[in-house]
Amino acid sequence: MGFEALGKLITRRKRSLFAASLILALAAGGIGSQVFTRFDSGGYSNPNSDSAKVWDYLKNTFNTKDPSIVFAVNSPTSNVEDPAVIESVKKLETEIAKEAGVEKVVSFWSAGMAPTLRSKDGKSGLLFIYLKTSDFTALNDAGGYFQGKYDGKFESLRIYTAGGGVFAHSINSRIQNDLKLSEAVSIPLTFILLLIVFGAMVASAMPLVIGVVAILGTFLALYLITLVTDVSIFALNLTTGLGLGLGVDYALLMVNRFREELQRGRNKDEAVVAMMASAGRTVFFSGLTVVLTLISLTFFPLNFLKSMGYAGASVVALAVVAALIPLPALLAIIGSNVNKGTLRKSALVNHDDGRWSRVARFVMRRPVAVVLLSLLFLGYLIAPLSAVKFSQVDSRVLPRDDRAFISAKFVTDNFPGQESNPIEIIFPNGASQSGEISSFADRLKNLDGIVRVGLPMTQGKVVRLIAVHTMPPRTPEAEDLIHRVRALEAPSATLVGGVAADYADSQGGIKSKLSWVIGWIALTVLLLLFVFTGSIILPIKAVLLNFASLAATMGLLTTIFIHGHLKFLVGDFTNTGTLDTSSVVLIAIVAFGLSMDYELFLLSRIKEEHDSGHSNVDSVAYGLQRSARIITAAAFILAVVFYAFVLSGVTSIKLLGIGVAFAILLDATLIRAILVPALMRLFGEWNWWAPSSLKRWTIHH
Repeated sequence: MGFEALGKLITRRKRSLFAASLILALAAGGIGSQVFTRFDSGGYSNPNSDSAKVWDYLKNTFNTKDPSIVFAVNSPTSNVEDPAVIESVKKLETEIAKEAGVEKVVSFWSAGMAPTLRSKDGKSGLLFIYLKTSDFTALNDAGGYFQGKYDGKFESLRIYTAGGGVFAHSINSRIQNDLKLSEAVSIPLTFILLLIVFGAMVASAMPLVIGVVAILGTFLALYLITLVTDVSIFALNLTTGLGLGLGVDYALLMVNRFREELQRGRNKDEAVVAMMASAGRTVFFSGLTVVLTLISLTFFPLNFLKSMGYAGASVVALAVVAALIPLPALLAIIGSNVNKGTLRKSALVNHDDGRWSRVARFVMRRPVAVVLLSLLFLGYLIAPLSAVKFSQVDSRVLPRDDRAFISAKFVTDNFPGQESNPIEIIFPNGASQSGEISSFADRLKNLDGIVRVGLPMTQGKVVRLIAVHTMPPRTPEAEDLIHRVRALEAPSATLVGGVAADYADSQGGIKSKLSWVIGWIALTVLLLLFVFTGSIILPIKAVLLNFASLAATMGLLTTIFIHGHLKFLVGDFTNTGTLDTSSVVLIAIVAFGLSMDYELFLLSRIKEEHDSGHSNVDSVAYGLQRSARIITAAAFILAVVFYAFVLSGVTSIKLLGIGVAFAILLDATLIRAILVPALMRLFGEWNWWAPSSLKRWTIHH
């Protein structure tokens, strides 16, 4: 069915289609709301890696698991071996052991006062709590329970609660609360901006039709996905950000075209059909481009990125459906009443010559100078990338006053090594390799960063060796250590695991798929843009400009989050000197997809003008005049939605907010309004060139 035929169907069944869409959206929201208790805060591991195999050995062969909760028990005035301290700790351990769900408790005191579990000043000891379950929701709840009950004073002791469960609870609850705050700011501000941009009360409500359907539908999709796999809590932010943002994008494009058709004298049904044949097609191809771009996130082995792919592709696809069915149905119902409550009459009228047309003609009179100056500015933004370093999310993404941050920092600062995060080395055939294992252990002890190497532990033919290191496990330094450990001469089939190895394997998993992801995005975007424009040159230019824009965005993120400049743009955070790899990948792919969104908005109108017989220069000027107001308005509103994420206390959410917001604004201004017209002037009629044998594969506007 063509878009014109779909428009005719919608006008005939407008009331029933709109009512059905509303009922389905509400039902999806009702069922999908269950997803809020099923999110995972992890998802940064590579399940196909050596470290994952090590974890399987630890779980299945050695019946070992990581402690769910870690307590640092501090005696402010006494040594940990003081009888009064020991007595208090015994009471603490007894009380913890009685808690529901606790499997066992191991501590410095119950483990024979092992020196490695004692702090450097001798006033603190570690206590590990193992739970009977590994279910994420139960772990999250337990983290909140133990933190709420035990963090603080216990008799004369000071308890610092840390570990995976506490971190999971802290970051999940903070993200959900921060999301409410960002929405409390962004939604009213967005509504005010919508009133200004749409110029009428009724029209400004149209994005809600798309946004609500897309967001509620995605909640249902994510809930269904959680029934078969884990979904990251961070997918929630992406869902709301893209749902609201694309609601604005697509509503602006559709409503603007609907108004144009009404101005030309068409009745409301004819206007909807004409709108679907033009703007509807653009929305479909634009959305398809973004969906295919976001699907590439599922290529990565990390569940965090897969989750973003699930959420992103779902919300964009549903936004397209909402823009092509319930929105046109509602417009067919209300007709010219879309302009009711007019606040700004100039927003209701479209002109061929105006501010954006003049900008385009000015740029096209000096294309070489404009291109050179623009590239110099982009180069200036890109330059800081030379100092970029990557790491992964840990407790330092939380605010400094968060109890989980304080506890994790206390453990890091006061204990000699990562006792709760050792390097785990498995020798599957170790029972027959004792001499080689002994030699390997000696070499391992001499590596910089290793605090101690434990004694081999044997279970059947499998041997396990533990090595404790000094640096935080999810850092470039820890990754380098793992590479050095794996480079040592070792017995055959040796597997290196643990948290640091898990991080190194995650980074490696991202790197191994990066070329495939880039290839997929470039190929699908080039093909879709060719089908849409009938040009070979325009798709290549679009992809290259998008990559330049992304590099400039990464340069800004490096300036803020590594160099510590311009912190006023995002608020306070702990500067780790690195960027979270997964967040950077997410920002790059989301920003690339949204950039292509605006590229199609612009090229659609330029091609329409060119196909109607206008010259290259006039086509660009008229096309920019017709689309730039929509692009810049949509980009600004979408940037506001994402920029509100910087209100979050979680650094990775700040990174996502400022990264996507800046990329969108840079793309909608410098790239689309300046560089695209200048380059189109330089290429002239070659912009529209393609071999005649391929022309049959393109669509007609």
